[in-house]
Amino acid sequence: MDTSDGGVERKVWTIAAACACGPLMSGLDATMVNVSLASIGQAFQSPLGTIQWVTTGYLLALALALPLTGWLVDRVGARRIFLGCFAGFIVCSMLASSATSAGALIAFRVAQGIAGGLLAPMMQMMMARHAGRQMARVIGVAAMPVMIGQMLGPSLGGLILAYLDWRWIFFVNVPIGMLAIAFAWHVLPADEPTMPRRLDLAGFALIAPGLALLLQGLAALAHGESGAILSLAASAGLLAGFAIHATRRPEQALVDLRLFRGTTFRAAAATQFLSHAINFGGQLLIPLYFLNVRQLSPAHAGLLLAPMALGFFFALPIMSRLSERLGARAISGTGAMLALAGTLPFALAGSETPLAGLSLALLVRGFGIGSITIPSAAAAYASVPREALGHATTAINICQRFGGPVATAGLAICLQFAIARATVPATGYAVTFWVLSALAALAMIAASYLPGRPAVDRSNEAK
Repeated sequence: MDTSDGGVERKVWTIAAACACGPLMSGLDATMVNVSLASIGQAFQSPLGTIQWVTTGYLLALALALPLTGWLVDRVGARRIFLGCFAGFIVCSMLASSATSAGALIAFRVAQGIAGGLLAPMMQMMMARHAGRQMARVIGVAAMPVMIGQMLGPSLGGLILAYLDWRWIFFVNVPIGMLAIAFAWHVLPADEPTMPRRLDLAGFALIAPGLALLLQGLAALAHGESGAILSLAASAGLLAGFAIHATRRPEQALVDLRLFRGTTFRAAAATQFLSHAINFGGQLLIPLYFLNVRQLSPAHAGLLLAPMALGFFFALPIMSRLSERLGARAISGTGAMLALAGTLPFALAGSETPLAGLSLALLVRGFGIGSITIPSAAAAYASVPREALGHATTAINICQRFGGPVATAGLAICLQFAIARATVPATGYAVTFWVLSALAALAMIAASYLPGRPAVDRSNEAK
């Protein structure tokens, strides 16, 4: 896998580029759709409560598809799943662009969510197989175009809406996606199913709706909607049922919970969950602070937020490479410490705190968050045998995907409660930023259990 000078083979970089095309398209599409909901609602004369399912349906479908990741890889093969999901994503984009009603568009977005939701796990899976112990460096660089797509998505979506019909938000995926899938078809090496097994239907009937209800319940709880507690209680019951089921039948279960017995994998999963909680929690809280406490315009607030994205972007290749020399513990732990250092100024800020200082804190915060994620994910994949990569991919992606919703729902409730009890809104925001800082401190603790030096790659070992 390595070249003589310790670098990465060109073939691995080419595979990484092909793998990144799928999540790039999915992330770009999701951010463009978010800014187009008002235009879509006007086109179909549908209320926001209906049209928001264009996004919510996509996310719920993604939650339903995630548990199947490991089984599909073992049964069909990562390359086939990646290409099939990529093709399905493009077809659904074409169908969404030609939808004649809000209901049809929502249905196509649900199908698109199933296909698009598996692209990122498949990217991680194939990189883990081909990059080996250098996964941190490879996925760190490969994640950069994905980040660019997510950052440019709102601007590109706004540009399309300014000059073209909303349907181009979806149709733009088609020609670009066809070129990308042709590239992936020729570049990605063939792979065979590693351990074909029967689908765990009982487990799927427990974990899939359990995750979907968790996502729906968290969103309802954050918005103060009725039925949130019922959804969360049902989710807890279903997920507890899956845990019991998976413990009794670990070889057949969709997620092998025995992976969490390993200290490295358990620490990496917790770090992944908390890093996404810190990231998405900040994306909720910080813009609201600038708009409601500092009374800034949306344009001014967006300008101040830009350094956080830049910090995240530049951290990926630097810290991913350093993790090969220093180990995941040092890099992820330092990243969590920087994320904490970039969050605390908001908890301590007063009305006279310079905005330039807060923007600089966001640069540090973004750099810190960008330093946590990749090394800890690489450590998780390196800690399991090759045959367990499918299960590992499923478990890690569930932790990643649900860290954000849990944090945003919790912080939204905390903010509402704190503001209601505070004499001025600024005090309520300060309390909530202390909670967000506590999440960063927990990430530091979780990262301290990661390997203290570059871990030996076990992804090519047999169980």
